[in-house]
Amino acid sequence: METRNLRKERIGVVTSNKMQKSIVVAEVKKVKHPMYGKFVLKTKKYVAHDETNDCNIGDTVKIMETRPLSKSKCWRLVEILERAK
Repeated sequence: METRNLRKERIGVVTSNKMQKSIVVAEVKKVKHPMYGKFVLKTKKYVAHDETNDCNIGDTVKIMETRPLSKSKCWRLVEILERAK
């Protein structure tokens, strides 16, 4: 029995759904500054594949790493955790 490699997963908020079958997900992390000790917010944006065009702006989603689907898209939508209000 073959096992699949471990895939990275991220949780973030959808910031754009203007493209067809694609969404932009922003992941926000709190990182402690190495010298001053203050917590700083770092934002990283991922372009993810949304096959059914189901996501809306503001939704909290889980995305998973996958093979490259286009020049900038190597993540896919796993599930929508929370809908925008």
